[in-house]
Amino acid sequence: MATEPKIAALEAELAATRAQLAATVEELSTRLDPRYQAGQAAEKGRRLVRDAIGTDPDEDPSARMRARVVLGAGVAALGIVVSAVAHRR
Repeated sequence: MATEPKIAALEAELAATRAQLAATVEELSTRLDPRYQAGQAAEKGRRLVRDAIGTDPDEDPSARMRARVVLGAGVAALGIVVSAVAHRR
């Protein structure tokens, strides 16, 4: 019959869609995992420090400057918070 190939094609398409959906759900659950996010944040911090120090000779000089600005702003913000906490006591 002509409908059997259509049904088989629809079943194959459905199976492929389910597999794609399962892969998407798995990827999203990995990305939303707090341990994964903490690891990503730590790696970004290490990369930022490496860029600021300039340990990679192939690194773009603008990345080094950008990293130093970001680290400087972070240190300044930390100083403001510490100063505000110390002033309250």
